[in-house]
Amino acid sequence: MFGLSRLPKNARGCLLYEPLFLIPYSMFSTYATIYMFEMGMSETAIGWVTTLTLLVQVFSSFISGYLTDRLGRKWALLYFDVLSWTVGTLLWAVSQNIWFFIVAAVVNGFQRVPHTAFYCLLVEDTEPKDRTFVFSVLQFVGMLGGLFAPLGGLLVAHYGLIPGMRIMYILACVCMTIQFVGRHFATRETEIGLRKIAETRSVGFMAGLREYKGVILGMAENKPLLMIFGVYILFQFQLTMKGTYLSLFLVDDLKLDSGLVSIFPAVTSIIMLLSMWLLLPRLGDNNLHAVMLWGFFISLVSNLLLILPLPGMMFWLIVSTVLAAAGTMMTYPYLEAAVANAIDDENRASVFAMLSVLILLVVSPSGIIGGWAYRLDPSLPFLLIVLSFAASTALLVLYKRIARSDETKVA
Repeated sequence: MFGLSRLPKNARGCLLYEPLFLIPYSMFSTYATIYMFEMGMSETAIGWVTTLTLLVQVFSSFISGYLTDRLGRKWALLYFDVLSWTVGTLLWAVSQNIWFFIVAAVVNGFQRVPHTAFYCLLVEDTEPKDRTFVFSVLQFVGMLGGLFAPLGGLLVAHYGLIPGMRIMYILACVCMTIQFVGRHFATRETEIGLRKIAETRSVGFMAGLREYKGVILGMAENKPLLMIFGVYILFQFQLTMKGTYLSLFLVDDLKLDSGLVSIFPAVTSIIMLLSMWLLLPRLGDNNLHAVMLWGFFISLVSNLLLILPLPGMMFWLIVSTVLAAAGTMMTYPYLEAAVANAIDDENRASVFAMLSVLILLVVSPSGIIGGWAYRLDPSLPFLLIVLSFAASTALLVLYKRIARSDETKVA
């Protein structure tokens, strides 16, 4: 239906196995914060654990470019996926107190290495014109995963939150490990990856890291690249903030039943599917920036609806969920493709690693800031999300102007 046959081997292999990760992830991620809360952790402690995970991700992001080049895209992906997710989900499954979550946070923090490797494997052998399609399919697979989130709600309703979460984490461990192994045999090392393996092994670790200096200088001189990176960073910030505190906000502040919370990811997935079939084909690729601007505005409104004192709470929660899903579909695939096409293939691993570091330096404090803000007023994290979408809109307008100016100079 989505023409997967038009994709090269690596993109097809990556996308076919992705449901084995996203389905169990969508089941347990909805309840992860509530799980920690039920295990006796305070809102601030949850924020500190979230921030610790992000700090480890800063370190793993920094070395991810070197490791992806040194080991190759496939082996870096396999080794560190097993470490960060297979081991990480096992630790969450047997957690007894905050120390288990701290160890799991450190282990799971190494997920940025396979994140960089996966990104390279997905796009390097894909033509730039096909990358929006690749990320649209990736988003579609993510939406399918969201449809299974209510299964997590059924487990919680039947067994209770803590036993249900332990079952979900064990299930995730098994499914994700199958995915990692299956994807490894369904893909091949990219041409650039093979060349980078040879180049990186001819120099030492420190020499390889010193090459980052030239990468950073090149990024600093590229204003359009910095602008689109700024938009991407703010987008990731709001994803982290919302992912950490939305479920807790619904259960703790709005007093929704915990089993009901899993319905919202499913509604989100359905709306995103409808948007992909009915909305995106009408928008096309010619008005890329206009579509993204409208997507940011719709997302901003959806988060405002969460915190405004409106009558009929459940109705407005559903409206907010619908708008958030439509807004995401109008931004995610286009933004990912814009970032992918802005990065030179030759330095993709290093540049993407530096982008990941920049993202995490901004996002890392979000756990602590969100925890403090939530304790002051549960609506404050969502006000920060609204402000991040407003800033994204301003940066995207600036990016468009700079890009036009550069095109005029070249002409």
